[in-house]
Amino acid sequence: MQKIIFTEEYCKRENLYPFTYTRHIQDVRIGILTIREKWERVLKIASANKWEDYYLDDYTSVKIEKGIGKDNYLLIHANVLPTKAIISKVKINKFVDYKGDIKAIYYPWHIVQLNDWALREDFVLITAGRKSKSISKTNKLINPSQIFLEAGANLEHCILNATEGPIYIGKNAIIMEGSMLRGPVAVCDGAVVKMGTKIYGATTIGPFCTVGGEIKNSILFGYSNKAHDGYLGDSVVGTWCNLGAGTSNSNIKNNVSEVKYWVDADKKEISAGNKGGLMMGDYSKSAINTSFNTGTIVGVCCNVVAVGLTPKIVPNFSWGADGIRKYKLKKALLDIDRWKKLKGLVITKREKQILTDICK
Repeated sequence: MQKIIFTEEYCKRENLYPFTYTRHIQDVRIGILTIREKWERVLKIASANKWEDYYLDDYTSVKIEKGIGKDNYLLIHANVLPTKAIISKVKINKFVDYKGDIKAIYYPWHIVQLNDWALREDFVLITAGRKSKSISKTNKLINPSQIFLEAGANLEHCILNATEGPIYIGKNAIIMEGSMLRGPVAVCDGAVVKMGTKIYGATTIGPFCTVGGEIKNSILFGYSNKAHDGYLGDSVVGTWCNLGAGTSNSNIKNNVSEVKYWVDADKKEISAGNKGGLMMGDYSKSAINTSFNTGTIVGVCCNVVAVGLTPKIVPNFSWGADGIRKYKLKKALLDIDRWKKLKGLVITKREKQILTDICK
């Protein structure tokens, strides 16, 4: 039986901080699906190294050394997205030869920059040979052939414009009245889009997120909230985050010069082009009316409270924005559990262990 083995040898996990401190690279969401889910779908086989089995190890060597019977392995670099050219080069027990043009994420802002392409690819992958659920006539649809609703999706009195890209609405998602979506956009399973929300492409609203206000060219991984007015643009927000009412971010400088992010692994700033928004790690939150600076990185489990624009780096477990006060681990875990209970879940032992390790 064939299985996929993901390796992180092609990209330093630290360069994708803060998102890979709490997940493997292949579990980053870009487009509609995570990288892992994309490869499993296109190759029609499962991956062997699941998150629950291996916790941020170099699990390629671990898995090969231990072995699983006489399985054949397809060795995939975790940061590479599947394309037709790459898929054709996948061979048993050998790494892919990545010569030529590839689609891959090396730094956090690449998730934003590749999301338009990934949304279109995933839309075709997910909807091929399938028929959309019927859409209520109270909605205004533009280019309806590029709009797909899964079972249980609910929307009334909305405007969906798929002229410039497809729109995908996942299972049991709710799009409240007055919302306007301009593709390419994905609203994943169980997500809620509140009344009057404006969503521009290329945007992914991950599973069980709640969003409102104005969002453009951004990704929320899952279970996060941007439920009120405010602007989110060219940004990536991890899981279990909450942006307080009125929170907005800058994504372009007034002089339209390069936006640079500090990459700690490389000990230098790296340009992301002339646009770059907020990169927020899992379990982080912002107070009401928080204003995030252009090219800001917020670490894991931060409680951001700031007067004026935030600094461009907010370290893990910060209380405030200056990184001086710490979010105490015991309180942070208690607060996370309370947030998770709002969505019918509880903090797990694995989460506690991961956050404890990060907090050290």
